[in-house]
Amino acid sequence: MVMIKKLKKFLALIAICISLATCMTGCTVPFSERTVERVVLTTGFDKEWVFRIGTDVCSIDEFMLYLTNTQNRYEEIYGSEIWSVATENQTLEDKMKDMVGAQLAQIKTMNLLAKENHVSITEEERKLVLAAAKEYYSSLNQHEIDALNLTEEMVFEYYSEYLIAHKVYTYIIRDINPEISDDEARTVTVDWIYFKSPVDDFQIKQKAYNILAKLQAGEDFEAVANECSDDPILTHSFCKGVESPEIETVAFNLAEGEISDVIFCIDGYYILRCVSTLNRQETDENKIQMVEQRKNEAFNDVYGSFAKEQIKMLNEDAWNEIELIQDESIRTSDFFAVYDKYLGEMKLQ
Repeated sequence: MVMIKKLKKFLALIAICISLATCMTGCTVPFSERTVERVVLTTGFDKEWVFRIGTDVCSIDEFMLYLTNTQNRYEEIYGSEIWSVATENQTLEDKMKDMVGAQLAQIKTMNLLAKENHVSITEEERKLVLAAAKEYYSSLNQHEIDALNLTEEMVFEYYSEYLIAHKVYTYIIRDINPEISDDEARTVTVDWIYFKSPVDDFQIKQKAYNILAKLQAGEDFEAVANECSDDPILTHSFCKGVESPEIETVAFNLAEGEISDVIFCIDGYYILRCVSTLNRQETDENKIQMVEQRKNEAFNDVYGSFAKEQIKMLNEDAWNEIELIQDESIRTSDFFAVYDKYLGEMKLQ
């Protein structure tokens, strides 16, 4: 049972990571099927490439650095036995490869976009990247250095590309600062009594109206809800676009303390009581989320158009030969943590 729960959490996390890494490309198929062209290794192609996007290539060494660190991070949480569990259609190892492939493809594309927009690293950032590369490389044992074929200079290069990918996002959205009104981001809080009814059942409908009559006569809403509601949760806070249109239309037009009429939705009947017409804390939090969403949309418009123009090629031989490293002496997992230590919180210039 514990293993099943771990697996479900792991699969959910993998799915989230893949969707985050590929949301800008609109791709949902495995990474090895995403390229515009499939290229089988032939004379003239560098054997060390995994894939090429535009003029940028991803080497096997770079791919293995990302893959091994990601593998070890998950094994620290879920245990190494996760790879032995079978799933439908695709192994967990393939899912991991797809996730890393999507992440690196995005980084390469964003670095090309950075060149087009003349985005580069400042001297101050270069010093931080150097320090991060030195710390990470120093953390490796000789087995890890040999297996990943790494030098400190290579780590510096990979960190630099990672930083530039973050910088070009900041550059593209630099002038995006939409004003979000209270009404647009408003979150209301209501209590509700719910009567489950998958179809428009007359008896349940009559029950709902009888309860409404009791509430209008002055009976305590919470006490009636505890006795009659098919939803154990009384209080609900939400912004526009979350609940069904029937509930939303009523909820956002109730006055504080006002009780609604019976509302019929696809899943049953509801009676609402307005607790607050504007939940200030949640409204302010929603504003922040809406601003970020609009920044992401603005960036995605630029990125998506740019990414479609790039010629993409996959070295299928190299891709098919890539496997997770099964070696207890190779446990490096701090590649991203070291980057965050030096560059994760800084204001990108």
